[in-house]
Amino acid sequence: MAADSAKLFLVPTPIGNLEDITLRAVRVLREVDLVLAEDTRTTGFLLKHLSIATKLQSHHKFNEHQTVERIAALIAAGKSVALASDAGTPGISDPGFLLVRTCIEKGVAVECLPGATAFVPALINSGLPCDRFCFEGFLPQKKGRQSKIASLQGEERTMIFYESPYRLLKLLEQLAEALGGSRRASVSRELSKLHEETVRGTLAELALHFTQKEPKGEVVVVVAGR
Repeated sequence: MAADSAKLFLVPTPIGNLEDITLRAVRVLREVDLVLAEDTRTTGFLLKHLSIATKLQSHHKFNEHQTVERIAALIAAGKSVALASDAGTPGISDPGFLLVRTCIEKGVAVECLPGATAFVPALINSGLPCDRFCFEGFLPQKKGRQSKIASLQGEERTMIFYESPYRLLKLLEQLAEALGGSRRASVSRELSKLHEETVRGTLAELALHFTQKEPKGEVVVVVAGR
């Protein structure tokens, strides 16, 4: 990669189907001096699949506060660095914000490639209005969870949540209690994978469905606004 291309590249990676990697993402991952990975095993598997031998370095929520200054200095010195999360676009419920902010503060160039993000296909597949929406990501697991849900009672836009399969039923029940069991919603899981599924209905119907059928895989919950 040319010297004038020294910058931080945020590279979206497939959320499931490896064919969803873009040609541009492949080129950047191959040409940069260093790839920062949320999990070097996951990104290492992807790079091996793509026959890419670029050096990998761990960069995750537990060490990013200690490493962002050094990485920004590395780029300022002329190196090109790519940041990749386990799946989807860095910074969206994944590490990335702190590094981007640090680079911008230090005058280091940042470029985000377009690509996979789980909530977009889930929103479109939901059948709910997608012209205006709010992305809530993962709600707090304990402290602040109920108050956050209560604050959404007046939200008129379509709402999007990420959740683990282990807490999905709890989320649906809490949303039904706060917003009403008749509120329309959808649950998408295993997006882009072999067993991709979107279940639509009211919050009460979805809660009943996943009481009877244990969910598997990471899920995206889309809920109609008021």
